[in-house]
Amino acid sequence: MERRKMLAATSALALAATGAPTVPADVSLPGFRSAMAEVNGTRLHYVAGGRGAPLILLPGWPQTWWQFHRIMPLLAKHYRVIAVDLRGMNRSAKPATGYDKKTMARDIRDLVRALGYQRAAVAGHDIGAMVAQSLAANFPESVTKIALLDVMHPDQSWYGMTLVPRPGESFYLWWFAFNQVHGLPERLLTGRFRLMADAVFGMMLVNPTAIDERDRAIYAHAYSTPEAIRAGNGWYQTFSQDIEDQRAYPRLRTPVLGLVSGPSYGFMAAGLPKKAVDPTIRRVENSGHFIVDEQPDVVASELLAFFR
Repeated sequence: MERRKMLAATSALALAATGAPTVPADVSLPGFRSAMAEVNGTRLHYVAGGRGAPLILLPGWPQTWWQFHRIMPLLAKHYRVIAVDLRGMNRSAKPATGYDKKTMARDIRDLVRALGYQRAAVAGHDIGAMVAQSLAANFPESVTKIALLDVMHPDQSWYGMTLVPRPGESFYLWWFAFNQVHGLPERLLTGRFRLMADAVFGMMLVNPTAIDERDRAIYAHAYSTPEAIRAGNGWYQTFSQDIEDQRAYPRLRTPVLGLVSGPSYGFMAAGLPKKAVDPTIRRVENSGHFIVDEQPDVVASELLAFFR
């Protein structure tokens, strides 16, 4: 018996070391149901619950709809909450093309209509924030308000980002370049994505336990296949097209909330007024990039105050 326990423990450590996923992708949340929708020539997975006006939640890399699971029950007391796996993410389809944020915005516009609504409030984090901003720019009639969590849509200034950290600087966007490479990430990370997830979370969390072992296993599973890695990288490989599209966008008249961590506050405070008319910008203290995970109560409270 003791030998079996030792072998089991050794196997578990080996799986953790290689990043092999151990949790199924179809994780459920009490009070919410999982469904699929055919929209804009692709298939989107979403998880919905609650009653009221629609509130769409759009996640980012390297996460899935699950990143909102702590705030969804809070928001569902007031809204019909719909957390979406973006094109290429988790249980959504992974087509060869369509990862520019204008196409992904049309995905969400069409999903809102497919669910029987004309307009919805939208909150997005990371890649999801880029899609939310594109949605408001291209389909303003489809949104009531948008919240951008810690990230804005790519623009010309992104070409000035450096990959060489200054002395003493621990944070730099190395994965922006890595995810631009065609073919290699799939070969390196298939079945081992946990290594990538842990590296990114380790760099951008103030409290590393805010994204716990189960969460990390869920995300590693979602990005475990070559197709999933290739699709997620597609969101980065279209940044040049996103930047070109941004040139034609007017300043948004849709009400916009920029909800941002301390490290990113200056960037958001300087950039968002150039992209939106009279935006609201709020700082989330004691958090890194993953504000929904590190400060769920604060994020839920800010979203409710803004959307209501």
